[in-house]
Amino acid sequence: MPDFTLPAASLEAAMPVFHRYGLHTATDEVLAAALHTSAAELTAQFPSRELLVHHAILADMERQKREHQELYAQFPTAVERLYGLLQLGLRDLATVPGQFYVDLQTGFPQTWEAVMDHLNSYSAPQLQQLLNDGIRSRLFRSDINIQLVTKILIEQLNLLLNPQVFPPDRYNMREVFRSIFLYYIRGICTDEGARIAAEHFARL
Repeated sequence: MPDFTLPAASLEAAMPVFHRYGLHTATDEVLAAALHTSAAELTAQFPSRELLVHHAILADMERQKREHQELYAQFPTAVERLYGLLQLGLRDLATVPGQFYVDLQTGFPQTWEAVMDHLNSYSAPQLQQLLNDGIRSRLFRSDINIQLVTKILIEQLNLLLNPQVFPPDRYNMREVFRSIFLYYIRGICTDEGARIAAEHFARL
């Protein structure tokens, strides 16, 4: 087992390289430069591309969690937080080539499994809590089924990432994201929630 001397936060810097050059085709030299190390040291720490991709994805998940904490400190209501999460998702998605998720699914199954586990163990409970908070503050409709709505949101994300449904060479993934999520979320809001949502919707 290699000794992981690179701090996790620095591994986030590998993501733009993978987005630009591809998970398989990004060279060790370019990756090492982005991570402020040498190609030899990078190879010593991560003997396989699978290992490097896996830890870079894990580091990127931690980056997302930090951004979510900052978002929650900025916005007080569940509707604002949910739309803020969507904005972060839209921003991230705009930087990711459509082929990236195809390559991740097909070439790095262990890492793809970690991404799916992250959705189920982190994203789903996060959505459930937001829906609960929104219902208590009368911003989301009280008659929604929280578990079912959460499941629908997660499955909508899986649908978005399915290249057989939305081939990235035929669809603008940012527009697909917008069409799948934003109108659905607005539909589960109360009148007051919809008013708040409309303000944020106009920014997306």
